Amino acid sequence: MIRLVSRLLVAALLCGAAISPTLAQEKTLTVFAAASMKNALDDVDAAYLTKAGVKINASYAASSALARQLEQAAPADVFLSADTDWMDYATQKKVINESTRVNLLGNKIVLIAPKDSKIANVTIGQGFNLAELAGDGRIATGDVASVPVGKYAKAALEKLGAWDKASSKFAMAESVRAALTLVSRNEAVLGIVYETDAKVDPGVKIVGVFPADSHPAIIYPVAATTTAKPDTAGYLDFLRSSAARTIFEKYGFTVLTRPST
Repeated sequence: MIRLVSRLLVAALLCGAAISPTLAQEKTLTVFAAASMKNALDDVDAAYLTKAGVKINASYAASSALARQLEQAAPADVFLSADTDWMDYATQKKVINESTRVNLLGNKIVLIAPKDSKIANVTIGQGFNLAELAGDGRIATGDVASVPVGKYAKAALEKLGAWDKASSKFAMAESVRAALTLVSRNEAVLGIVYETDAKVDPGVKIVGVFPADSHPAIIYPVAATTTAKPDTAGYLDFLRSSAARTIFEKYGFTVLTRPST
């Protein structure tokens, strides 16, 4: 009898060892998120792990790059874009569960300079001469053809009548964080990034804020992918919770949804 019990215990332990990796996998979600989300979303994801026991593996890049990766069948459960255009693109490619889509966050674009720059207190308005302000230096932002922050920046400068003179001075970066780094390292004299990015890098300072009506509204939509795991629904709910709202607002985002819990 003792031997039989021992064998049963060993069998149970072996079964548990075989099952546990599967259980661990079920409690992991992959999130594709705009580069500008990193600091805030890392904190939100840590809070969700504590609350729900689900680990979030976040991949950060320009929304354009992430949408194209999803199109190529990259495995992900959630897509969080920095603009509606790339969420629309992913939806058209049938990789997004459109019924789960919500406009989660808002943001602002700002003009930044290295922290030790003499440039300060720039009034950004009609006739704003960005080219003259930059002098012989470069201006960093995301690629204006694809990266959301670059698209917002170009739209604003065109409306303000500043694009034509300044366009040749731009250093187009692959993401907003790459543009931020160029300014922080003094490789660009000015940059146009999101306000939330500028606030997390001590190497830069905000010298001007673009008027909200100078560019399309900055909206961050989020949605589950068509291949999302069942646990994804709980995570999307948490992104709209009071706990997540507190974190997002701490980093300077505007929360566009009502708390779910």
